[in-house]
Amino acid sequence: MLSSNVSLAQISEPKEPTRIMFLLDASQSMVGRWESGTKYDIAQRLLSEIVDSINNVNNVEMALRVYGHTKNYPPQDCDDTRLEVPFASGNAYAIKKKLGVIKPSGTTPIAMSIEECGKDFPDTKGRNIIIIITDGIEECDGDPCAVSYALQKKGIVLKPFVIGMGIRDDFIKQFECVGNYYDAGNEESFRTIFNVVISQALNNTTAQVNLIDAYGKPTETNVNMSFYDNNNGKLVHNFVHTMNAKGVPDTVPLDPSIDYRIVAHTLPPVTLDSAGLNPGKHTTIGLNTPQGDLFLKITGTNQYKKLKCIIRKDGEQKTLHVQDFSTTQRFLVGTYDLEVLCLPRLYVEDVEIAQSKTTTVEIPNPGLITILTNSKGYGSIYKYNKDEIEWVCDLTTPLTKETLVLQPGQYKAVYRPTLARKSIYTVEQDFIVSSGASKSITLK
Repeated sequence: MLSSNVSLAQISEPKEPTRIMFLLDASQSMVGRWESGTKYDIAQRLLSEIVDSINNVNNVEMALRVYGHTKNYPPQDCDDTRLEVPFASGNAYAIKKKLGVIKPSGTTPIAMSIEECGKDFPDTKGRNIIIIITDGIEECDGDPCAVSYALQKKGIVLKPFVIGMGIRDDFIKQFECVGNYYDAGNEESFRTIFNVVISQALNNTTAQVNLIDAYGKPTETNVNMSFYDNNNGKLVHNFVHTMNAKGVPDTVPLDPSIDYRIVAHTLPPVTLDSAGLNPGKHTTIGLNTPQGDLFLKITGTNQYKKLKCIIRKDGEQKTLHVQDFSTTQRFLVGTYDLEVLCLPRLYVEDVEIAQSKTTTVEIPNPGLITILTNSKGYGSIYKYNKDEIEWVCDLTTPLTKETLVLQPGQYKAVYRPTLARKSIYTVEQDFIVSSGASKSITLK
């Protein structure tokens, strides 16, 4: 039976089915004595109790695959694996009946058996779990670790559980890469471990994620958090962080059989590479996400309809975010560089974002300048920077009229008509753009 600290009332009922494949070793070595009986007799007895205990749990389906029981050893036959009871709900009796007639006799094709398990699961969505019970290692030149990893990578199964029955110490490391390995050194620990594994397979555990501010307090919230399965990289959950009625981070249900990678979608994002959970216990997970606000403002009446600004982390070239003016956006505490996408470009460096404070970056209201020409031609606009001029933009070649939104300052227009075949016909004209004002110039 399930241990006293894991009651059926505690077992959660997920919307998707939980499918448990029991992969049982029935090779020749399982007839060896192990305390009160043979290893196979002890495994059969405890597995029968387990399937009885969970037989009526909603949304749970069980199956039984056995290896090493249809051929004799010697000679070695590495095809000795068979699905004895396919997946179904409430099939404890069928599993127990099959366990009662199996006689250990053959070899140990673990890799092939795990690979076949992947084909046994239905194609429909669900939590697919393999529980391997064995007393020995692979004997057929297969690679159980590679097969297990491939099934996890494809999202067919979660990381398997492996229960070793008196396995030699020098063999244990060969199973640690297959799945979550538990070493049962004796019959009593085998029973305890089996109950722990079943509890993990059936129950979610609870966790709270503390989004920690610059003062070490879990005050940050309203951030989406993505939970990925570290074994296959697939997205498992999205939770938008919130505070509960008591003002503390809310509790979320998580599968303890998964090693999660958590990404808090702040700007920039914060990642926790591995968040191991304690089955049956509440787990607190901390991520450092101190944040402040950036407000982008234009002085006076806004001449820009949709002015945007590129935000980069200080000293980095990668674009972190593109923010509209007249909006507020949260960022992690730190230093940022801004590139305002106006004409000409404005660069604001070393902008400090502080915890729970709003930093305002304000630029002057631009002016409007209309460029008129008597004929089509080639032209550009330049801005004075002390004694030199810097390119701002080219005029649109096919047009004779163009309106530009420019930052306040002193500019020069340079223009040559298309039909003028000599450079000496180049026209220059200086003009000043004033904040919030409009003017026109004619190039001829």
